Amino acid sequence: MATPDLTALDEERLGEWLLGRRWFGSKAEDVSQTHVLDVVTLDDGPPAVAIVAVEARFPTGTHAIYQLLLGMRAADDGWTADRLDDVGGLTVYDAFADPQAAAVIPRLFVEGATIEGEHATVEFRWGDEFDRPRPDATVRAMGAEQSNSSVVLDDTLVLKLFRRLEAGENPELEMLRFLTSRGFPNIAELAGWISYSGELMDATLGVVQRFVAGGRDGWELALDEIGTDPEAFVARMAELGAVIGRMHTALASDGSDPAFAPEEPSQESTSLITATIDEQIERLFVDLPSDNEALAPIAHRGEEVRDRLSLLSHIGSGGRLIRHHGDLHLGQTLLAPDRWIVLDFEGEPARPLLERRRKRSPLRDVAGMLRSFAYAASAAELQRGATAPEGWEERTREAFLTGYFGNVDPSLLPPGEANARTLLTIFELEKAVYELRYELNNRPDWVRIPVAGIARLLEEPLP
Repeated sequence: MATPDLTALDEERLGEWLLGRRWFGSKAEDVSQTHVLDVVTLDDGPPAVAIVAVEARFPTGTHAIYQLLLGMRAADDGWTADRLDDVGGLTVYDAFADPQAAAVIPRLFVEGATIEGEHATVEFRWGDEFDRPRPDATVRAMGAEQSNSSVVLDDTLVLKLFRRLEAGENPELEMLRFLTSRGFPNIAELAGWISYSGELMDATLGVVQRFVAGGRDGWELALDEIGTDPEAFVARMAELGAVIGRMHTALASDGSDPAFAPEEPSQESTSLITATIDEQIERLFVDLPSDNEALAPIAHRGEEVRDRLSLLSHIGSGGRLIRHHGDLHLGQTLLAPDRWIVLDFEGEPARPLLERRRKRSPLRDVAGMLRSFAYAASAAELQRGATAPEGWEERTREAFLTGYFGNVDPSLLPPGEANARTLLTIFELEKAVYELRYELNNRPDWVRIPVAGIARLLEEPLP
């Protein structure tokens, strides 16, 4: 069947459709215009399948580029699932809603296909770690979509399609390839990837990884066990801390690779971090609403928070800068039957790609995980009616930190565990301030969680 001219998609309809996608990351912004930038047909069908790059423009003058994987069937077929529009006698829809359309992807990996479009080339690349998928592999959706879309192939592999595209190699591909080639055991190893190169940009469209069967999401596990056996979860955290320590050591293990070689922090970079956090604190406390009772423990304490940061920054310095996870929390882990698995190495999707690739202290990852424990304790109560025992968060933190400090290469941290913990406090403070701004804007009922974190950091004795 002839593929229609997808550049003729109705822009208003396309914008409405994008806003309805869970993975569309710009819902908080007004979209002033959407249009198709490029189309690469993968299969003429039926159903036909194409990769489409779409630009969303915003009134601020900024823009974002999103990847669509679209299926096309004859309009008389009456296809309705995730329908976008009708063009040239064909119904256009999200191909992931149609197993027959999505099945084109494993076949292209089997073929090692290189597809030339009018303006770009799409390549389906495969590594050496795994057998290629069967050409008739079964395809099923994998859970709820977040910022990307994932499908499972034959219950052995997972394809993750990146929805928001930026020029350059996606950090997830880069990190997974590095860790897979070095045999790091606590990841879903990289099997293959899809690359796009052309006039628009060179970018990573997606990755294929090993499917981890029988894994339990770390966040859901925490909420479950807080209600049933909270001390069992505390005990598990020593091993998770050890895994993260070994992961950071592995990421810093190749001094010959410029993208991964550890670097010494400069005084300028340390000062910039502190100044950036200080500015965030100042802006946040100026804007704090005066009528929110949940803010009482930190109300009018902005200067105190900034003074604490200034004191800490003079004590907590040193260590090395490395590539790290960048968005580490319990929801990025799986407890498989035989080990912990760390997932989602692309960093925070809202941050620019270059920023996500930047080397930083590994303790930023640790701070993210510690804040996740605080959220788990509160979420268990808010969502499940389960109250964590007194001191549960502190015991969980210490179990994790014991495992971490016992397994990370000490040269990556400031000398001495006390100094490392001081630098960690700075990153926790940064994280809690970010959380407070987010919750004030999005989940007012959760404001008390970052407030408690900031208040606790203020009460901790200085080293």
